[in-house]
Amino acid sequence: MPAQAYAGKECVCQLRRGICDQSCVQGMLDTPFYIACLRLSGRRCVVVGGGDVGLEKVEGLLACDGEVTLIAPDAVEPLRELAAEGSIRWERREYAGAADLEGVFMVIAATSDTDVNIHVYEDAERRAMLVNVVDVPPLCNFILPAIVRTGPLAVAISTAGASPALAKRIRDEIADEYGEPYARLAVLLNEVRGWAKDTLPTYQDRKAFFESIVNGEPDPVELLRRGNERAVRDLIAAAQKSHVPA
Repeated sequence: MPAQAYAGKECVCQLRRGICDQSCVQGMLDTPFYIACLRLSGRRCVVVGGGDVGLEKVEGLLACDGEVTLIAPDAVEPLRELAAEGSIRWERREYAGAADLEGVFMVIAATSDTDVNIHVYEDAERRAMLVNVVDVPPLCNFILPAIVRTGPLAVAISTAGASPALAKRIRDEIADEYGEPYARLAVLLNEVRGWAKDTLPTYQDRKAFFESIVNGEPDPVELLRRGNERAVRDLIAAAQKSHVPA
């Protein structure tokens, strides 16, 4: 339900205008968002709404190992299959209010019912918990960027809620440019993090070590693009030798 659907109704955003005049939507571009990566493993996450948008949000949470509960009287077939196989818990009913958010880390409202979305937002805000109402940035205390994932590499693109379509276009262009070679380099560098922590005494020493590899010559990304992982491992070994404290 887009933010425009609230125009003329009672204001529900932080501006408390009385009657919604869309000022909060215009102000979104001036909102500085604190960008963070959340660890969802073992954390309870709720998605309200069993349609295609709800499916998209459920899949995103599962990809990050969240413990997902779906609240919806009905659901599209892929969500039914996830519930049947035990990947998610499905509460086959309408959103019941604040009790549904007890012990929950994050909630995403993905329904076509404006009143339900508002109730989810207000219940979550009273608990100071993370809440996102899909496609209504003023009813979110966090927004979901478009994500490029390749192995351990994740690149997030945000337009501050102004245009998810534009964010997705940028995501696709980045995916073409930054893919498997960068992800593989991240894995190789992670293999020597323990050595660096044990051997190099200061943060600046460790920073110089990793930057000498990433920004060095020959370019490790280009070597990986050509399938020459052995040469990258040799670069890392050489850097280890040159950075060992005297």
